[in-house]
Amino acid sequence: MVPAPPPRLITDLRELTPARVALGRAGASLPTAAWLKFALDHARARDAVHAAFDPERLRAGLGELDLRTLSVSSRAGNRADYLRRPDLGRQLDQYSLQRVAEARGSDPCGADACGLAVVIGDGLSPTAVHAHAIPLMRHLLPRLAVEKIEIDLAIVASGARVALGDEIGASLGARMVVMLIGERPGLSAPDSLGAYLTFAPRVGLTDADRNCVSNIHCKGLIHDEAAFKIAWLVREGLARKVTGVALKDESRAGTPRHIAQEPRSV
Repeated sequence: MVPAPPPRLITDLRELTPARVALGRAGASLPTAAWLKFALDHARARDAVHAAFDPERLRAGLGELDLRTLSVSSRAGNRADYLRRPDLGRQLDQYSLQRVAEARGSDPCGADACGLAVVIGDGLSPTAVHAHAIPLMRHLLPRLAVEKIEIDLAIVASGARVALGDEIGASLGARMVVMLIGERPGLSAPDSLGAYLTFAPRVGLTDADRNCVSNIHCKGLIHDEAAFKIAWLVREGLARKVTGVALKDESRAGTPRHIAQEPRSV
């Protein structure tokens, strides 16, 4: 008879997760060390939300990857407006709309729809974007190249909410847009990056129309693994002409590596 494994203690969970479990107590309150750690993580989360965003730093990094870039802004004129008025972060300001239209007009494809556009937005954690957007792109580009998928334009967006990518993609006539954006900081991850993918982007779409690869940071989903998932979703989304709830992440289910190996009906 195989002996039963020894019982596990709840404190063992602390080795498996950064979540706050088994903190103990001091009377009716938390121990001092746990309380101080909570206060520090809360301060880091607040700092991440209010961190200064540096679009030119990102454009320089994207330029080193030989990507054509453009900077735009939402209608949220400052960080206070951005936090109080989420709707303003979902709309380009008038000047940015003109710049995107000009960028489409200067594209070698002319008035034809571009293929894949990437938008990098500050979101609720500019800290996450500065830390992870360019390293993620370094891993993503070779995976897309294997599938013969090129990024037509990389746009850096200030004051951005997720849905801003839909307006940008629609203005470009993009077949698909990938939005890399800083996620709402948590008390264990102030620098988490999210990637949102939308096929045939247009204003008015909901989260049901997007796929999301989230929790991209050093203690979550690492850059190469995130790039693998994003590249798979881009490839399959373009092949099936759909994203969102109709496109499940089956990237680990043995799906053929190349679209051409198994054409899919639409």
